[in-house]
Amino acid sequence: MNKTISRLALGTATAVLMTMGSLAPARADTVLKFISWQTDDAGTGEWWHSAIAAFEKQHPGVKIEFTKAERSSYADTMTTLFAANQPPQIVHLASFEFQMFADSGWLEPLDPWLKKDGIDMTGWAGQQKCEWNGETVCIMTNYFGFVMAYNKKILDAAGVAVPKTYDEFLAAAKATTKDLNGDGIIDQFGTGHETKGGPGQYLTEMLNYIIDAGAYWTDKDGNVTIDTPEMVEGLTRWKTVMKSGVSPVDMSASDVRKLFADGKMAMRLDGPWLYGTTEKGSAKSDIVYAAPPLHPPLGGSSNVLAMPADIPDDQKALVWDFIKLTMTPEFQRSYATLGGNTPPSPTADVSGVEKTIPHFPVLIETMKAASEAGIDRIPTGLELFYNEFSKMVMEESQRMIIQDLDPAEVVKTMQAKAESIKG
Repeated sequence: MNKTISRLALGTATAVLMTMGSLAPARADTVLKFISWQTDDAGTGEWWHSAIAAFEKQHPGVKIEFTKAERSSYADTMTTLFAANQPPQIVHLASFEFQMFADSGWLEPLDPWLKKDGIDMTGWAGQQKCEWNGETVCIMTNYFGFVMAYNKKILDAAGVAVPKTYDEFLAAAKATTKDLNGDGIIDQFGTGHETKGGPGQYLTEMLNYIIDAGAYWTDKDGNVTIDTPEMVEGLTRWKTVMKSGVSPVDMSASDVRKLFADGKMAMRLDGPWLYGTTEKGSAKSDIVYAAPPLHPPLGGSSNVLAMPADIPDDQKALVWDFIKLTMTPEFQRSYATLGGNTPPSPTADVSGVEKTIPHFPVLIETMKAASEAGIDRIPTGLELFYNEFSKMVMEESQRMIIQDLDPAEVVKTMQAKAESIKG
């Protein structure tokens, strides 16, 4: 076990086990534990529930216990459960988290299972990211491209055109940030970014601006590339957006999405999962989806399914059946129709999806653009240290904003600390 995992596990084991309860399967029926941060997500959460219902129908006497863990502490929670030898049988992880689990030998190699069922993964979006030390250890659940959703009513009222560049986006955000009732409190924001959640999401929000500025954390060989003029520009943009007041502060992603969905925000840069929330918002009829003004669009792998290496074989067979179910044409299609997400299967039938999700062609377009540009949230060379790295970047970025530090100096600090983390 590497030192990062050991530190996390020892620090939180007792609290997590008390919170999550015993994960030993009940004996009256076979119970598969499935922990996720998406249990109540609009669209995606519904898709998971539908897959669970279908699985349970196919396997009488087998139940899947679907439990939520908060995204902000998700990696620590799962690490603790694995370290205590009490992992959930169905393993759901963000694509930037699974590497440390695989490196510890905690994840079952899936190549024999794929071979047994004759499943060809060629063209499955993002699947190459699920390989670790030459073995397939997970199945990519989602590869996405970001879009921009905007409230047409708000932009029209401000006399603002749909932005096509960063400068236009910032100007539009400033023009639509307003105190509507004159009480001195902003109640309509130009845009919104999560700043309350976990560091992985924080970096994702930042990357919109960093990638558009031509910067990234590492190069294709894994060398740290933070101390560059392009990164200075990217951090300057992030700092400007955060300090200009165009985005609410100290909010989770779900809080930000709800503000936008209810007509209290003009624009939101987000992935396909935003649609499930906006469809239930009071401003539904005013919201339009378009290609983002930042290029190339942020995108990449999102989350994966896996199974523990050290569970009984009969449980592994059931877990594999569940994973296979989510990969079927039926559920790859419903991942689009119900979840509003771009399915990773290259053969997924998405015909007619635009009839219920009008912007679906934009989702496919941005997914392809991100993929062709090689965009991913997981920096090459920092996979095993991403949790520590992302916490460092978030802390230094927040310090830059709060203390009004020069981004040119901040990148030097980040560069040195990233190199130290990598070792």
